[in-house]
Amino acid sequence: MTTTVRPARAGDEAALAKIDERTWDSTVSPAPPPPPGTPFFDEGARPENFLVAEHDDVVAGYVRLAEGFGIPAHAHVLVVGGLAVDPDRQGLGIAGRLVDAAAAEARRRGARKLTLRVLGHNAAARRVYERSGFVVEGVLRGEFRIDGTDVDDVLMALSLA
Repeated sequence: MTTTVRPARAGDEAALAKIDERTWDSTVSPAPPPPPGTPFFDEGARPENFLVAEHDDVVAGYVRLAEGFGIPAHAHVLVVGGLAVDPDRQGLGIAGRLVDAAAAEARRRGARKLTLRVLGHNAAARRVYERSGFVVEGVLRGEFRIDGTDVDDVLMALSLA
């Protein structure tokens, strides 16, 4: 069994949308899921912003790299704007491979810092990020109200310098 990470292609859209659909719930996002039929790629989320993991030649997950604030003073920072792995392939180290590939791509693009936000109760994702060297830089306590519970928004970062 092999896992490779590569840039996304337009032809990946259906597979990535299916992964998104299968992984989207209140443990990973405070936002509602996109309505059925919503395109995965759009003007703000183009294929060149994504890296895709293939496990045994099947699209198994993705990570999205995004611009932060879009101002010159923040140009040295990129953001992990999404990470998902097909539930049938979780536990195989694919998420960690994607995060490490995102860090390498961010460095290649000249970033000196990679940041992300993760829900406080998403312990599995936090462990993946910590294993890749991310540290908690801040916590917005009770930032979201999800399923009747206050949930922290954890801000994490990886220095690439």
